[in-house]
Amino acid sequence: QSIISKYSLLVSNEVIKTRASILTENITKWGAANVIVTNNDPKDFQRLQNYFDVIVVDAPCSGSGLFRKDPNAINEWSENNVELCAQRQQRILADIMPSLKEGGVLIYSTCSYSQQEDEAIGDWLSGELKVESLKLKVEEEWNVVETVSENEKIFAYRFYPDKVKGEGFFIAAFQKKYADEVKSEKSKAKRNTDKLTSKEIEILKPYLNNADEFFFIKQNDEVIALPLHLEKELETIQSSLYIKKAGVRLGTIIRNELIPAHDLALSNIINAVVTRLEVDRETALQYLRKAEINIESTMKGWVLLTHQQLPLGWIKIMSNRTNNYYPKEWRILNK
Repeated sequence: QSIISKYSLLVSNEVIKTRASILTENITKWGAANVIVTNNDPKDFQRLQNYFDVIVVDAPCSGSGLFRKDPNAINEWSENNVELCAQRQQRILADIMPSLKEGGVLIYSTCSYSQQEDEAIGDWLSGELKVESLKLKVEEEWNVVETVSENEKIFAYRFYPDKVKGEGFFIAAFQKKYADEVKSEKSKAKRNTDKLTSKEIEILKPYLNNADEFFFIKQNDEVIALPLHLEKELETIQSSLYIKKAGVRLGTIIRNELIPAHDLALSNIINAVVTRLEVDRETALQYLRKAEINIESTMKGWVLLTHQQLPLGWIKIMSNRTNNYYPKEWRILNK
């Protein structure tokens, strides 16, 4: 499993620009380097024909599965909205299907109870897009309800809040049995990145675990690290999609010193020997509020702040003060 994870690539897309920023933040907190975040319409993925092994479509839906969690969702629900969502779901699935490989797996999910958005979409997928339904192994103690659709007899799985620890949820899996005809037309990659000098790479190496396993690019003076096996994949995706985030931002090199980025602090590629300082809960909360913190330490310079051994972000300890480098837009506002 670790080998599969290490040599894989996750491309995570959000259509809405403001939500793409939230997605980027969450992916950064996840800490992996083999990730790319994009901000595209599903139809844009048709440029990547027969590319992905697995596609997960978490489709926009009428939200009836959230009725217990959010009573306001009841007031927003309507039969017209169910119909509109079903049409949108079909459009998304039709747009994304050409980018799935022959033999690839499509996972479709909603947070709706409506058959029109769930099993009926499975029937449509099987009938129109010629995919094969996959029966999943579900343990009895999970309390997940297996259903079989009316027309195409596809297998689907419903999660009800009175049976599982969570809200209303639907999932179904399919396998693509054909390859799409590859079009010769290709977009040209937008090259707005530079490679690093050997001297700059030497400055980065002490911050990274297994630095030789990565390649580095510079974008707007900021250094980004990605696993070596993704160099070609980055070019391919960059030629077809708008990339919001790729790999791990390491920071900016100024006068032979790395000014470390917050992404590096949270990443799982950071070297264990990087200077760290463990703090108590109250100091950690003050830091996360981007407030002033008092540090009594003989350490100087860039330090990775941790609480219960979990990284929080960077501080810089000066002779007369400590600078808090937690991202302003991430700060918690509660007291």
